Amino acid sequence: MLLNQFLVLGAVLFSIGVYGVIARRNAVLVLMSIELILNSVNINLLAFSLRSGTPDGHTFALYVIAVAAAEVGVGLAMVLLMYRNRRSIALDELAEMKG
Repeated sequence: MLLNQFLVLGAVLFSIGVYGVIARRNAVLVLMSIELILNSVNINLLAFSLRSGTPDGHTFALYVIAVAAAEVGVGLAMVLLMYRNRRSIALDELAEMKG
């Protein structure tokens, strides 16, 4: 496949992810959209790495995967606490973050 095809795929996934972060009101769907954004970054990193012939993109992609795993752990813990306290995971109801 050509580099252009990977870049178009990454751009489409990134656009869907940004739309999901902006338009969604559910916290779990926002976390899923952030994962789409991070995966589009991984596709672009790997495409440019294969194009240049160096393993640098693979290394950065592994770092992005580690950050995504940490984001999922922390994000889901926050969603569970939010549900436990308010019985809802709608982001509109979180006008202020009080303890």
